[in-house]
Amino acid sequence: MQVDKTTLSDLSVFDNDESQSIFHLLNFTQTNQGRDYLYFILNKPQSSIIEIQDVQNTIQQIQIIKNTWPKEITNGTLMVLEKFYETPISNYPERPTFIDAFLYKLLNAHDYSITKYSVTHFIHFINGLNQLKNLLINKPGKQLQFWVSKIELVLANNILQEIVENNSNTNLQPATVLRYGNFFRNKFKEDCRVLIQIFACLDAYSSLALAGEKYNFTFPTFKENTDPFIDIVDLFHPLLQQPVSYTLQLNKQSNFLFLTGANMAGKSTFIKAVGICVYLAHIGMGVPAKNMALSLFDGLLSNIHVVDNIMKGESYFFNEVQRIKNTIEKISDGKNWLILIDELFKGTNVQDAMKCSTTVIEGLHKMNNALFVLSTHLYEIAQDLQTHPNLQFKYFETEVANDQLIFSYHLKEGISNDRLGYLILKREGVVDLLAKL
Repeated sequence: MQVDKTTLSDLSVFDNDESQSIFHLLNFTQTNQGRDYLYFILNKPQSSIIEIQDVQNTIQQIQIIKNTWPKEITNGTLMVLEKFYETPISNYPERPTFIDAFLYKLLNAHDYSITKYSVTHFIHFINGLNQLKNLLINKPGKQLQFWVSKIELVLANNILQEIVENNSNTNLQPATVLRYGNFFRNKFKEDCRVLIQIFACLDAYSSLALAGEKYNFTFPTFKENTDPFIDIVDLFHPLLQQPVSYTLQLNKQSNFLFLTGANMAGKSTFIKAVGICVYLAHIGMGVPAKNMALSLFDGLLSNIHVVDNIMKGESYFFNEVQRIKNTIEKISDGKNWLILIDELFKGTNVQDAMKCSTTVIEGLHKMNNALFVLSTHLYEIAQDLQTHPNLQFKYFETEVANDQLIFSYHLKEGISNDRLGYLILKREGVVDLLAKL
């Protein structure tokens, strides 16, 4: 699925304030390498249902074994392994005897200490991977079995088999320390990198497994439809502490959602929740919803946080126009797209915005290869658009009681005509401050 950096930013998949990102929410990795691979996963949505289902399977199988996940491998373990290859150490005797080991330990005490410490961590690493291999060896899935077979192939080495058979025994004689140290340093470096990468992958998918269970995500069902569709029950925004759930259906016959409501009523949150749900589904991750079925999308684009560019002399409105233009050009390829637009043409006057918005919507609604969710304050334009059968109209209701705004955040059928800007200005004390000037 195609997605650009603007969309990833709009949906908070990644954010400058990392604590406010989906990446941070899902990050339960144990190692730096696992964290890096998790970042890679969240940057690379899958392009086929088969690939998505294999990722779903990987996460589900890891959820089954999560309570027996080996504790031997930590971030410190991998740091020690990598540091071992970077640290200058005096050459080891090729086949160390008791005397060789005694002399090496005597003459190279510091190097021996580093070697013994590192060998201990290598043993933990090998035994941890062997445990994972045994836990996953009969689990279904192309991706899992690829990793298992690679681990099995590397661990077939005689010295590694010796380590596995001795299990977690790290109380080694000096000659054995040097023999293992020589092997790990001079004959295991490339295999070690392969195994670290495999563990990073498993660590990242374990993170998604833990996150999915913690937040009660469910795995969506993908259907082989030529036409795009989304059917979501009890969708919620995963970054909110107390989210309100929504239900949404979009399909070829009803592919355009026209969303209205006052400021702070929940329009932007809803749009982002839809985008996050669809994006995570294409990662292969569980989604923040009770139930979800959807088609495979070729692309996801958003138009939520548009900014001006002072250095290029480009206004806010100009960049809004450019974003819409680029969107139209991309989705004209006949492929299946999901398009999210929050408040069209905020950068111009109301009359101009109404004309521009109507023109864009009149054009976009004719594209039945895409699904659209569009919010606007300009409820006046809805009247002329109601003649189009593929547009559905929903709004977020706001009540006023004693000059106080009450937001239910519930999605309702119809069109809002709330005009509450002045009330918000008054509630926040701005009117009183101005009166005192």
